[in-house]
Amino acid sequence: MSLSVCTLGFGRAGHLANLVCGLDRQTVRPAELVIGVMQSEPYALPDTAFPVRQVMLDAPHLPLAAARNAAARAAMGEHLVFLDIDCIPDPDFVADYADRLAGHDAVLMGEVMYLPAGATDKGIDFPHFATVAEKHSERAGPPITPTGICRDYRCFWSLNFAMRRDRFLALGGFDERYRGYGGEDTDFGRTLAEAGVPILWARGARAYHQYHPHHMPPVHHVESVLANARRFRDKWGEWTMQHWLRAFVLMGLIERRGDDYAVLRAPGADDLALTAQQSHRPYASSARVLEMLEAGRVADASSYAAA
Repeated sequence: MSLSVCTLGFGRAGHLANLVCGLDRQTVRPAELVIGVMQSEPYALPDTAFPVRQVMLDAPHLPLAAARNAAARAAMGEHLVFLDIDCIPDPDFVADYADRLAGHDAVLMGEVMYLPAGATDKGIDFPHFATVAEKHSERAGPPITPTGICRDYRCFWSLNFAMRRDRFLALGGFDERYRGYGGEDTDFGRTLAEAGVPILWARGARAYHQYHPHHMPPVHHVESVLANARRFRDKWGEWTMQHWLRAFVLMGLIERRGDDYAVLRAPGADDLALTAQQSHRPYASSARVLEMLEAGRVADASSYAAA
């Protein structure tokens, strides 16, 4: 079985270098790494024992869907593994996917663990990562068996997944009408569900997500989240990313108008402070912020920042 790893790149050169080094330490190396580069310059990367190719997409508005599709079309492997630029694959990552994919015409989603700030300061240390990493509280745990069925397409997550290349291309890949942040994942999950392609959780195929400051809900992308949620509604007849939209309403960023939403204002310093990932936490939590908003416990951003 030949397996191509695909990732996307926009900035974060250090994170990508760690991803590449992680792939070079695999017990079973991939056939190649293909990078959809969403910036004007290619990356300078470490030497590897496998081919690395960079597909250039110097386009505005973070063309995430188009970049994934371009990487998949350029890939040569029978199977594709999509891995986010922030992730470092565990040494058995490729071997686990090769084992789990055998005999499955399905989408498999491997494990993701989150590293705290500073975890990679001394280089790639997998025993250390396993000790300090945390599971995301808003994501399902791995199954007891090698694979387990995921019955809700909304749980599909492009951070770490694998499938047959011919199936990906036959489905048309990600819908490139989604621009900027948000929505293209859930749209692809819905496409899988409509086509009857199973979505499976995979035990193993673990990736360690490297720390970086982030916002959840993603208030810094409110415009594209709303535009993409509207695009999903027009395509499938219902809204997606509703928990983010609810948070934006409670924050006074948008309001519901009939069967649509309107942007009221751009996020300010308090909104950014409220949703910012805290340096002592390995990941940002939409659920935590939304719970505080629903309970009316957010008088100002400092109440969250101190929590």
